[in-house]
Amino acid sequence: MSDVGGFPEAAPVSRAAILEERYRSRLPATLDELAGPGHGTVQLPAHIAWSGLTAFDVDRAPLCASMYQVVLTEGLQEDLAAYLNRGLLLRHWPMLRMVVGRVIREVWEAAFPELIEGVPVRP
Repeated sequence: MSDVGGFPEAAPVSRAAILEERYRSRLPATLDELAGPGHGTVQLPAHIAWSGLTAFDVDRAPLCASMYQVVLTEGLQEDLAAYLNRGLLLRHWPMLRMVVGRVIREVWEAAFPELIEGVPVRP
């Protein structure tokens, strides 16, 4: 660190580090806090699903996975608890982990090792 005008100059922070902190701050304490619907149609509010599809039938795997991707990416901590369901997250994680992006995947898997139990390891 160097001084700039008598003030210490902060080290640059990478975009990945900022995203990592953002997603880490939204995590629930445990997956048991994820008490969202396990069946039926879920209507996401505009602050989460601000473009495209906003209602998702979680009984249909592709729609459920699509909704979970949106909530994991855009949702706040209270949204995660309200719209994600622990059982559905565990069921769909093997596919979700490939589409949510590296930072979200790494943050969630570091916090909840049970997500990667049973996930095939790439050779």
